[in-house]
Amino acid sequence: MHIDQWIESVPPAAVYALVGLIIGLESLGIPLPGEIALVTASIMAATGAVNPWGVAICAVLGAIIGDSIGYSIGRKGGKPLFEKLGRRFPKHFGPDHLDSAERSFHRWGMWAVFFGRFIALLRIFAGPLAGALRMPYWKFLVANVLGGVIWAGGTTLLVYQVGKVAEKWLKDFSYIGLAAAVLGGAFSAWLFKRRAAKARADHPETLGGSSGEPLESVRD
Repeated sequence: MHIDQWIESVPPAAVYALVGLIIGLESLGIPLPGEIALVTASIMAATGAVNPWGVAICAVLGAIIGDSIGYSIGRKGGKPLFEKLGRRFPKHFGPDHLDSAERSFHRWGMWAVFFGRFIALLRIFAGPLAGALRMPYWKFLVANVLGGVIWAGGTTLLVYQVGKVAEKWLKDFSYIGLAAAVLGGAFSAWLFKRRAAKARADHPETLGGSSGEPLESVRD
């Protein structure tokens, strides 16, 4: 079962905790599809299954707390931690991924944490790598909070609004489709009757008269 199907299958009250947990674990450094979980929950909010503010708050908290834990782990483990993870999970923590993330940190500093929230690769590395590179915690925290609020909260509200507009459009479209079907049916019935009347007028000897009796009997 995919993560989106799993979220949709749990009770609505559990969606908030599940979204916060998945995003928190991803921010901590575990490669999970946090973005898919967030978008799925936001779509559910657009249908009224869950509250959008509840989804946004849990997602923001998961992002900030998860990144902070990841920072602590990276600060204690240092770069040898990434080398060990790279040997065990080369698909996610390989040398190429690590080099790319490290170059971003050296170039952008604390803003790599902020912008990393919007990039799948950096979202996994941001917290642990900031700790391993000994970024001052206050800088990390500022970028972490700003990125978490804008990414998690903004994505939730954006998808929610788009979902509401799409739902209204589809609902209106269904009414338009129903009206078109009724009008189409009425037009088809009128056209059929018109053609039948024309056929009776063109071939009275085979189709019958206006009284409903065969024309042969009338002639007799």
